[in-house]
Amino acid sequence: MFKKVLFYIICLAPWFLSSIIPVYYDYYDTINLPFFAPGNWFYIIAWPTVYILLAFNLYFLFKEISFKDTPWSYKISLFINYIFNQGYTLVAFGLKNNFLGFVFCLGNLISLLFLYEETYQLKISKIKLLWPYIAISIFAVILSFSIYIINL
Repeated sequence: MFKKVLFYIICLAPWFLSSIIPVYYDYYDTINLPFFAPGNWFYIIAWPTVYILLAFNLYFLFKEISFKDTPWSYKISLFINYIFNQGYTLVAFGLKNNFLGFVFCLGNLISLLFLYEETYQLKISKIKLLWPYIAISIFAVILSFSIYIINL
């Protein structure tokens, strides 16, 4: 049991890495936001939930297929998605760059769609665990584009 929990934590922990980087999160409150922009409470609930579900997806994938036997195309899609996901915090809040924030949101969504397709090709039964990640990523692209346009 301990090995399973430890393995799950190993799948989960990297997704929270950007949250420990000191950046100016209050920047979000200082810019003009569209009417549909949620409060900070939304992100405090949504992203950890997405990361928990994503970690379960990875956990089940690597239980069925060892990391070593996982196709390179899946590993590359996962790595690119991770870079865009974690990089967003640095560019949007660290650099305070709304355009790069939009680019990273769009890159996250596109790489996520490739990751979803790769997961689907591997016939992983828990693929539904990625649906909330796709939904919030679509919302993030729309929101970040709106923020960029409003704050030109």
